[in-house]
Amino acid sequence: MARILITSAIPYINGIKHLGNLVGSQLPADLHARYMRARGAEVLFLCATDEHGTPAELAAAKAGKPVDQYCAEMWAVQAELAEGFRLSFDHFGRSSSPQNHRLTQHFAGRLAEAGLIREVSEKQMYSNFDGRFLPDRYIEGTCPNCGYDKARGDQCENCTKQLDPTDLINPRSAISGSTDLEVRETKHLYLRQSAMRDELSAWIDAKTDWPVLTTSIAKKWLNDGDGLQDRGITRDLDWGIPVKKGDQPWPGMEGKVFYVWFDAPIEYIACAAEWVDAGKGADWERWWRTDKGAGDVRYVQFMGKDNVPFHTLSFPATILGANFDGTEPWKLVDYIKSFNYLNYDGGQFSTSQGRGVFMDQALSILPADYWRWWLLSHAPETSDSEFTWEAFQQDVNKDLADVLGNFVSRITKFCRSKFGEAVPAGGAYGPQETALIADLAARLARYQAHMDAIEIRKAAAELRAIWVAGNEYLQAAGPWTVYKEDPDRAAAMTRFALNLIPFYAGLSAPFIPDAAATMAGAMGVDVVWPESAADAMHMLAPGHAFTVPEVMFAKIDDDTRAGWAAQFAGIRG
Repeated sequence: MARILITSAIPYINGIKHLGNLVGSQLPADLHARYMRARGAEVLFLCATDEHGTPAELAAAKAGKPVDQYCAEMWAVQAELAEGFRLSFDHFGRSSSPQNHRLTQHFAGRLAEAGLIREVSEKQMYSNFDGRFLPDRYIEGTCPNCGYDKARGDQCENCTKQLDPTDLINPRSAISGSTDLEVRETKHLYLRQSAMRDELSAWIDAKTDWPVLTTSIAKKWLNDGDGLQDRGITRDLDWGIPVKKGDQPWPGMEGKVFYVWFDAPIEYIACAAEWVDAGKGADWERWWRTDKGAGDVRYVQFMGKDNVPFHTLSFPATILGANFDGTEPWKLVDYIKSFNYLNYDGGQFSTSQGRGVFMDQALSILPADYWRWWLLSHAPETSDSEFTWEAFQQDVNKDLADVLGNFVSRITKFCRSKFGEAVPAGGAYGPQETALIADLAARLARYQAHMDAIEIRKAAAELRAIWVAGNEYLQAAGPWTVYKEDPDRAAAMTRFALNLIPFYAGLSAPFIPDAAATMAGAMGVDVVWPESAADAMHMLAPGHAFTVPEVMFAKIDDDTRAGWAAQFAGIRG
């Protein structure tokens, strides 16, 4: 049995995520997890909330709550929304967990033993009004590149240029708005990524099957300018994982915490430990240590392109560096599926600006399957994609209502009216059915190949073509017409078409799990992956009882679509 470890980039705790976040990591990861489980693999699918760093502190301050309370409440909200979108995590953890504290401090200690951490004296902004150092995201100002007046000290959200706080024009504290800032000296720890450049480069070069987007970003960071730079792993913050070497104090680092980018990827590993401690599984090390059973695991990560540098360079540097003496062979990622951006109606989705459709809002107007289908079938794999309400309406109505939903409704209602609510006996499959079985067998093979390769849009297109093939068969066969002259032949046609429903349910479940369950439930069977198109057409024997499901997908009319477009045209309050 194949063993597949799947992680999705962990979402920041600072608010509800928008649909662009969802399709850039969690949703395609869920698609892969569901598919691999359906094919019989042993899957461990992990995600968590990213709870440290300035985004958490600022969001908590804005909400007027202690940061630990805020994070606990937002974790519950994000977990509920994940369930609402049917994200099938084996565990949804928290980067603030005790397990992640221990592992992060352990990795830091190992890296120090390896000589891969150095202490650096540097100048940072200090706010006299706030009485504290201001890490990058605690500083706002005008971007020197594009003139955007709400650029952060680490990156301009408008033009995406990476910045240092000292680059900003007219900098101010993001806490108080004070401009009474001065540059002071402080000490921090840096991970010596530059010392591992050759090892990382060789590892990336060996990944010849990775998407071009992933490798191009990784190599750009490796080779541009002066090459891979050392990176700070500590911050002057109150909220975070205290800086220690394992369980020992780190002299000179008192009162500091690890930088969020350092501890967040380690949470993937800690999340597995949380999974075990929660009583959901056993022996997490068999997924993460190649000397303890993880040698046969295929590890797949899903993320937006902005996260690629951390997952191709910094996190691997941490894992490789910790194994400096060969005693800790941690599992490295085998495949990184990265995504471009999903834009919103002529602009960008933005969590900080509240622009776009957010997960809670989406579920308040339509069930998850509508969103899952549209987002996955338009996944920004090779270039940015754009969400528009017109495209959403058109594709939902065409694909889900007119093709899939209409097929199920049409054949079950016809059977009920002529043969009752049981699969009819009589007749035999003929040339039309034989031809369609051959076509479906070829399409099934192509669909599985796309799903195996995590080619999401191609897989969605093939799945839709499989749905269309059933509609075309039904239209060409016309059992309602044949019934008048040859009821037995019409019975065989009807039996064949009814067998397409559980076939569709099994294939569609990774994309639209609720609809798949409805289809299978109406036919009185479980959702199973069809390994053979020919065998699937005999799954429902004559006399097998079924029910006619309610309308599976309601169409979106023009007035409703226009109302939603107006409702989500501004900034979320």
